[in-house]
Amino acid sequence: MTKSELITKLAEQFPQLTHADAQLSVQLILDSISESLAKKDRVEIRGFGSFNINTRPARLARNPKTGEKVQVDAKHVPHFKPGLDLRHRVK
Repeated sequence: MTKSELITKLAEQFPQLTHADAQLSVQLILDSISESLAKKDRVEIRGFGSFNINTRPARLARNPKTGEKVQVDAKHVPHFKPGLDLRHRVK
């Protein structure tokens, strides 16, 4: 499902919301999740899952084209862990 499909479904399910209101709601939720992750906070949506930040340590990698060894800096990456309800629904 894409973001635009989610907005359309939300607007259809709640007729009191205009398409613009549904779009604003979805964007606000996604922006809030992004802001929390940028602060390295954990985001939990009960029944759906949780988002948190994992830290990948610095490492020595290899350039596949040249075979040269390259130092890769440590970085923070977002991680999603599905909740129990979501896992059971997908199964």
